[in-house]
Amino acid sequence: MGSPRATAPGQQLRALFYALPPGESSFRTVEEVPDYVEKSIPFFIAFIGLEFAVSWVQKRKLSGRINDGISSLSLGILSRLPDVLFRSVDLISYIYIWNNYRLFELPWDSPWTWYLTFLGVDFAYYCFHRISHEVNILWAAHQIHHSSEDYNLFTALRQSVLQKYTSWIFNLPMALFIPPSVFAVHLQFNLLYQFWIHTEVISNLGPLEWILNTPSHHRVHHGRNPYCIDKNYGGTLIIWDRIFGTFEAEDAEVVYGLTHPVNSFDPIMLQLRPLAHIWNTFWATPGFCNKLSVIFKGPGWGPGKPRLGLPEEIPVITGKEVPFNPSVPIYFNCYAVVHFAVIMDLYTELLGTVTMLSQGTVLLRIGFIILSLTSFGLLMENRPKAGILEIIRCLVFIGVYKLGYLRSQFSYLGYAYEILFSFCAAFWGIQIMKQISSSKDKHH
Repeated sequence: MGSPRATAPGQQLRALFYALPPGESSFRTVEEVPDYVEKSIPFFIAFIGLEFAVSWVQKRKLSGRINDGISSLSLGILSRLPDVLFRSVDLISYIYIWNNYRLFELPWDSPWTWYLTFLGVDFAYYCFHRISHEVNILWAAHQIHHSSEDYNLFTALRQSVLQKYTSWIFNLPMALFIPPSVFAVHLQFNLLYQFWIHTEVISNLGPLEWILNTPSHHRVHHGRNPYCIDKNYGGTLIIWDRIFGTFEAEDAEVVYGLTHPVNSFDPIMLQLRPLAHIWNTFWATPGFCNKLSVIFKGPGWGPGKPRLGLPEEIPVITGKEVPFNPSVPIYFNCYAVVHFAVIMDLYTELLGTVTMLSQGTVLLRIGFIILSLTSFGLLMENRPKAGILEIIRCLVFIGVYKLGYLRSQFSYLGYAYEILFSFCAAFWGIQIMKQISSSKDKHH
């Protein structure tokens, strides 16, 4: 059994743009395939910083907001946590079909196999992506990616926990003849390519707009303008949309987000609210066939309507739409940024040491990360009980860190973290005491 092959920074950068040729990205076994996504994290951060700088030069404004950015990053981390515990369901299912049912075997080191897989993975993505918009239960998972009312590189990282447990089905036909190692490369490249197209700082790419999915095409896909709905599903290529009639060029200024905004930064709420809506609609809808339609027809469907709903019911864009942006003290934003940086440190350390940790320690670390991401969401919404959750979170950190179950990548930060979390627990304790005292005064 091989081990993952190291990738040079230049190769990793080119992987973001699907620019690694077959000779540099072909491997005999799955075990040799690098984790291109994990190794791209430093580039994600660098490009987000670059986008902020370019946006400031172009428009004299930043490309995003702290609350929405932290929400997107939180959802990105949350979506990757199951992979810490289990191997990717895409690969598990693919390898099973390959081992037991393959019809023939294409050579893993052939450029023809590489390019065929490139097309196959992208077409499978188009099919899955389109169905995710047209089947309500699949949309319940996918809509998380569309829930941001900003459009920037943060949005690219805004992913669903549940989506990967349905997307794998669309890749299985390739397992009948394409080696898993080749598939594993393109599965990552297809995902990575879609990172950089989530931006407003790139306007038009000229002739490439005819073939590739570009920032302009993908802005349309993320729009809630009526002309944007259910358009431009492609991953790397836009040719599938041109062939199957789902292409739409960017025209009027795009307003981003869902047609009915969720107005929340809570990552758990964002994951579960769409499912709760389907559950409630299912029981409120009369008739067995209608109940099934609630699940398997489009999110805009209702009794007596077409499968995908009525276009005229899509809310009209007035140009006066205001993104969800609760007013919070400036120090809340500073606090959230600092503590999110700590969580990024703990998360990255977990990824690097997971094979050396007991399952109990891994679960404890995952639990603390989820608690933290949830607390940040409540803080960004200025929820009344956010302070109580922060006290609990800070005290849990102090205890668990003292016992050695949490670790930073940088040993010299351990003492600083203990001081930080002790100070924050005391701060939130004082804030809550002030709230209680103020409430009593009003009562009397």
